[in-house]
Amino acid sequence: MTDGFSARPGALDVVEDIFDPYADRLREECGVFGVFGHPEAAALTALGLHALQHRGQEAAGIVSYDGDRFHAEKRLGLVGDHFSDGKIIARLPGRSAIGHNRYSTTGETILRNVQPLFAELDAGGLAVAHNGNLTNAMTLRRELIRAGAICQSTSDTEVILHLVAHSRRPRIIDRFVNALREIEGAYALVALSTKKLVGARDPLGIRPLILGELDGCHILTSETCALDIIGAKYVRDIENGEVVIISEDGVQSLRPFPPQPMRPCVFEFVYFARPDSVVQGQSVYEVRKRMGMELARESCPDADVIVPIPDSGVPAAIGFSRESGIPFELGIIRNHYVGRTFIQPTQGVRELGVRMKHSANRSQVEGKRVVLVDDSLVRGTTSLKIVKMMRDAGAKEVHFRLACPPIMHSDFYGIDTPERNKLLAATHTLEQMREFIGADSLAFLSVDGLYRAMGYEARDAAHPQFSDHCFTGDYPTALTDYSGETPRQLSLIAEAS
Repeated sequence: MTDGFSARPGALDVVEDIFDPYADRLREECGVFGVFGHPEAAALTALGLHALQHRGQEAAGIVSYDGDRFHAEKRLGLVGDHFSDGKIIARLPGRSAIGHNRYSTTGETILRNVQPLFAELDAGGLAVAHNGNLTNAMTLRRELIRAGAICQSTSDTEVILHLVAHSRRPRIIDRFVNALREIEGAYALVALSTKKLVGARDPLGIRPLILGELDGCHILTSETCALDIIGAKYVRDIENGEVVIISEDGVQSLRPFPPQPMRPCVFEFVYFARPDSVVQGQSVYEVRKRMGMELARESCPDADVIVPIPDSGVPAAIGFSRESGIPFELGIIRNHYVGRTFIQPTQGVRELGVRMKHSANRSQVEGKRVVLVDDSLVRGTTSLKIVKMMRDAGAKEVHFRLACPPIMHSDFYGIDTPERNKLLAATHTLEQMREFIGADSLAFLSVDGLYRAMGYEARDAAHPQFSDHCFTGDYPTALTDYSGETPRQLSLIAEAS
């Protein structure tokens, strides 16, 4: 037994909750959406959140403004479970609205943490929705409470509202910018005041935010797929460190931070963004296919069939098949109707739980040498179950390929990674990982291979093009709440370990 992982191939006792289909995945961040000046603002926001559902499934909320007062509706659960109801949309009148899909990385999953968060200020009401994670939120929160602030939630987003309230500047936009100057970490923010829709992206552009347009009205959102669902036009990406102010006068851009090289999160390409979205000018689907092609060039075993682990492994598997010439088949069928949790009966039935989400397509794997392709490996608990499933279905050999490098480090910017001692790649050698999941061979895409798939010759170690800290330990910002070390010291510690 090593750091909480069993070394027995096929071990079943390591699965913490096999009835939760997300138990061995990186948890999504959050999705934000905002529209200004449209007569159906709330309905458009609900549709946008529906398109962004993959970014957070715990809760959703919408705040609208009708020219006189703000209206809010927040619900635990999926967007479609609540905001498809016309009665709820009718309770959100107004020509401007912002919305949020939540997966919590800071704060519990309770209604008072559901965003957008709203506060009445002396300069007028302000609603804020946030994708990302503030790495100095706990420090700021303690300082604000000592100064007399009363916190209603445990979300780091509330810190932003308090910082705005504490600012002495007369204009609300100046207060908002002052608040941004005090926070650290990753954020894509949308905020709604009585007269403006505001968007802001962190100085490194770690979290995504884009500008769109529909019928002359401006939209802010996390991904282009949210524009597609409402027939809106993509205008441009909000740049790193940029604040955009949308009002009746149009779009104004502010740059309150010193310019820095951009470092967007590489996991948007690996896993988080929807395949039909365009991120930083590149099709996510095409990048993921190229990741599979690079992986095939680096490590292609003798095999009969390429099988994706659906749905996230499909584009990479297509690329792997194209580059290797080995046929692509759907050797695993996914059940799309499995919820996030399920009743947990006897241990004997629990051991069948992975089949609630994935089933082997025996006709495509029996008697064959199979290459399983997935996007990433976190704890490895689901991977060992799928390898066993392939063997039970008659596969002669099972080779496992991951279309990203080993995840060696925790994230502090809005991705809910486990503690480092629960990351399989951080505690095991490649051979130990192979033995743990029970595969005949195991290989990951190299860091440089990942960068080649995104159009670069290699990773620039001196000036990395992306935030890739989960692979490299190179954290791009200070981690005030998590460590007293500087990012460079953290990087050196990571190298030493």
